[in-house]
Amino acid sequence: MPFPARIDVHQHVVPPVWAETLAAQGLDSGGWAIPGWSPKSAIAMMDQQGIATGVLSVTAPGVHLGDEAQARGLARVVNEYGAEVVKDAPDRFGHFAGIPLPDVDAAVAEAVHALDTLHADGVVLMSNARGRYLGDPDFEALWAELDRRGANVLIHPAQPPMALLPGTPAPLADYVFDTTRSALNLVLNGVMHRNPNVRVILSHGGGFLPYAAYRFTGLTSTVVDRERKAEDILRDLKRFYFDTALSASPSALPALLAFAEPGHILYGSDWPFAPHEAGSYYNHYLETYPDFAPGQADAINRKSAEILFPRLAR
Repeated sequence: MPFPARIDVHQHVVPPVWAETLAAQGLDSGGWAIPGWSPKSAIAMMDQQGIATGVLSVTAPGVHLGDEAQARGLARVVNEYGAEVVKDAPDRFGHFAGIPLPDVDAAVAEAVHALDTLHADGVVLMSNARGRYLGDPDFEALWAELDRRGANVLIHPAQPPMALLPGTPAPLADYVFDTTRSALNLVLNGVMHRNPNVRVILSHGGGFLPYAAYRFTGLTSTVVDRERKAEDILRDLKRFYFDTALSASPSALPALLAFAEPGHILYGSDWPFAPHEAGSYYNHYLETYPDFAPGQADAINRKSAEILFPRLAR
């Protein structure tokens, strides 16, 4: 690209206190090491990869590491750090606030504070919260609050409640599975139907949801819940947005483009957990894809994100 133009909705921040807390507890991101990060290094990467703005979020395991009091404090510090990064370079950065689920009261309070006081561009939720999925009825108060605000929500995968496959870090395989599991849980439990104003972005092309969507609709309506019509389930599945992080490929793009509603595919890099070389690898496939409809590439790179994040519109 001749100049930085993309809006990257899946780019990570590594707040020092968050990295230090994980290290002190012997944690990483599903078997993936926590990389170094700074605003300067992020901007350098973005300039090289044609990215105008990165909307930052913490990755798995998020801000709830098992202790509720710690989670409340960590979420606040992490979100204030992200807000300061945006304040210093508002044209280059946006911010999804970390939310301390499964503590629902704390999650609602932090979402309100982040959106109203810190002016976050949305919130990030892990695909499961300490083993509890996002369609859990106990989480309805959070979804209702986010819906009232028409909030942007990035769902980032986390390690599912099962052991890692030996030699296979969670981001390689389990994250794809857990994104799909969480999205289906949201639809089957009616969260997407009850909360029509929230905009939910699924990481990594939605896992394998676009590929398997009609499996989910057909079997649900004929076997799992005969009271629900396939077209109603499909409508709720199509409400999701999808980012292209690690998913702009000759096999994934056709399924994603065939399934997603117009304007529902957004650029994502997954940097720095996906290194610069990975970004170049997937950008090549995105930039050389031969079957985009007119305007579709521009929509993915920037235009669709401008609708969700109007402050970033040119």
